[in-house]
Amino acid sequence: MHSSRILVIAGSTRARRLCLQISEWVAEVGREVVAADFEIIDLKHWELPMDDEPGIPALGGYAFEHTRAWSRKVSGAHGFVIVTPQYNWGYPAPLKNALDHLYVEWAGKPVVIVTYGGHGGSKCSRQLRQVLKGLKMKPIRTRPRFTLARDRIEANTGVIEPAVEFARRRRALRRALVALDAALRR
Repeated sequence: MHSSRILVIAGSTRARRLCLQISEWVAEVGREVVAADFEIIDLKHWELPMDDEPGIPALGGYAFEHTRAWSRKVSGAHGFVIVTPQYNWGYPAPLKNALDHLYVEWAGKPVVIVTYGGHGGSKCSRQLRQVLKGLKMKPIRTRPRFTLARDRIEANTGVIEPAVEFARRRRALRRALVALDAALRR
């Protein structure tokens, strides 16, 4: 059993999303590079209603069990990989909501940002990095971005083979995961 636990958060909840398949591939590559347990977190399965907690997350003391369960899950992780599509130059609302539900649970932990989309997700990555820094997280400098062909996006099949589709960018992903491993050891 490994001592470090890394949560790979699939940031999209759309019906025909590619995010879960890409997250599974990222975790697979992660297991090759980092001696840690990787767990996929599918936000679609976490009931986190928008802004339903009466208190401020930074103060803790959550009123609802769904937030307390989310807090336990995030608290138990040593690091994170956030996999997200770029939607209209930003990232999906369910991801922002999941981040904003908590505060202290994220602090001080390293995180890799992995984005994908028609333009690779650089604008989404920059926005997400800013938010993660606001949560006192430690974003890894290397932020892999995967570009999808326009016909792939328009087909909207919900099916992808990330190992094939992103084979040329695998090295960047490995580099980011090696940096995450180094950050976990500090």
